[in-house]
Amino acid sequence: MKSPLALDPLFNAGPVPITMPVIVTWAIMIVVVGLAFLATRRLSLQPSRSQAALEVLVAAIDGQIQDTMQVDPRPYRALIGSIFIYVLVANWSSLIPGIEPPTAHIETDAALSLVVLGATIFYGLRARGVAGYLKTFAEPSWVMIPLNIIEQITRTFSLIVRLFGNIMSGVFVVGIVLSLAGLLVPIPLMALDLLTGAVQAYIFAVLATVFIGAAVGERPKASPPSKEKSRP
Repeated sequence: MKSPLALDPLFNAGPVPITMPVIVTWAIMIVVVGLAFLATRRLSLQPSRSQAALEVLVAAIDGQIQDTMQVDPRPYRALIGSIFIYVLVANWSSLIPGIEPPTAHIETDAALSLVVLGATIFYGLRARGVAGYLKTFAEPSWVMIPLNIIEQITRTFSLIVRLFGNIMSGVFVVGIVLSLAGLLVPIPLMALDLLTGAVQAYIFAVLATVFIGAAVGERPKASPPSKEKSRP
């Protein structure tokens, strides 16, 4: 019996099967990159509406990173911002008739979670060094090494399950109500689905920030230079 989660490929690119979530993901990337290019090609001190909206978004992402990690947000802005925008647009793509959001498929959520895992290891190694990062698995005691390794794996699975479960359940509910009640009745559920999609994108980005912040650790703040008084 075929699994209801199984996807039939639309076509094959050589040995690689191309499914609908892949097509939708590439379409989302093209649209987001195109809009970002249009919004940033003519930056000025007197911002247009699109530039002002983009600045508000960037400031919100920077503020969240700063509040969560207590570090300069610039090295992490591109990754966290890209994750948030992609997950948000992917969740909202369910409003397009005939389109299922890529995040309603576990393969997409697994890929996103692996990106977060890889970024956590990368930033942890860059901030602490190899020896310093490996020592974090022995905190607070070497007895915790197996549990800390398991935690690294299980929290990646928790990202997958949380995003997949919430988005897939919303798609199922709206589809069932739409098939039973007609076109106009599911509109309140679709509005709720929009809210759920935004909340899940925010949660996913915040958890990614928390995981990376835990790997980076607290960085000591530079102390101000001491001023020596000259003796007469």
